[in-house]
Amino acid sequence: MTPFGARLRALRADRGVTLKQLAEALQVSTAYLSALEHGKRGSPSAGLVHQVNEYFGLIWDEADDLSRLARLSNPRVTVNTAGLTPEQTALANRLAQVIHRLSPETVAALHAVLDTTAHQPKPRLRRAAPSRTSGHPDRAAR
Repeated sequence: MTPFGARLRALRADRGVTLKQLAEALQVSTAYLSALEHGKRGSPSAGLVHQVNEYFGLIWDEADDLSRLARLSNPRVTVNTAGLTPEQTALANRLAQVIHRLSPETVAALHAVLDTTAHQPKPRLRRAAPSRTSGHPDRAAR
């Protein structure tokens, strides 16, 4: 199940909406919605997410959260490690190999680590300040 699928299923359950009712309202098949909920389909389109937000009356933070979950809900992830370090490539491969065996606590801990590093600004390249003796010829004479 994907994060979006879990949230969609919870919204339906909380509001007493059947899969068939939601599918009809969104003009999609019940099979498609079921596949989204079970992680058998890729991330939903932005348009479908918007329709779900409207159907359930989600606004502000709830709507933003559902959009964020949709972006994190591709069940077939590909990680391009070209140009990264060997350690980063090894990490991506190890994670792919063992993710199905990780406990919920370990997954939560990994999320916490990623959350702390994801918000750090990228280091900016700064131009070196010209020295008093280099740079423009007039500056060296000052």
